[in-house]
Amino acid sequence: MKHFGLAFLFVSVGAALLAEDRFWRDDNGNLAPNSESRSAVSGFGGWLVVTSDADWRAKWETPSNTVPHFTEAKVVARGQHIFILIFFANPKLAETGIADVACDIDVIRPDGSSSVNQADAVCFHGELKGTQSNVYLSAPILDFIGEANDPAGRWLAHVTLKDNNRHVSLPLKTSFMLIDKTV
Repeated sequence: MKHFGLAFLFVSVGAALLAEDRFWRDDNGNLAPNSESRSAVSGFGGWLVVTSDADWRAKWETPSNTVPHFTEAKVVARGQHIFILIFFANPKLAETGIADVACDIDVIRPDGSSSVNQADAVCFHGELKGTQSNVYLSAPILDFIGEANDPAGRWLAHVTLKDNNRHVSLPLKTSFMLIDKTV
């Protein structure tokens, strides 16, 4: 397990004005490169995180000046509970002040079949409780426990975030290994 901070999630994404396709920042305030799981396009950002933290909600629901730190789950033992969290930032607001973010979700087993496949899930629709540049947690939270009949191997999580007001899509992906032994 690797610990990582979401500190760069909470640093202002004002850099989006300067580099619209790169605005996430690292713990030192430097622009972080886009990756398969954390990226931006046209000022809209998204991040896909797989965590083994059972208390992820308590870590997330803290004052805005508190930076949560999640445990990234890359190797998952059968029976272990993990969560796939989808974050977004800087959605475009409609003239009415409404943000409209949807997502396509596909979780793929090692054999190539889909465990979860949902198009146009509502990630967020409504007024933001804060500024656009804040980081928000999407409505879909995926939880996973590798059961006896689940195939061991590399599981893929593909999420395409869609800022419907901006008319842009942001494909994100990550993975984890399901193993039979204890991590």
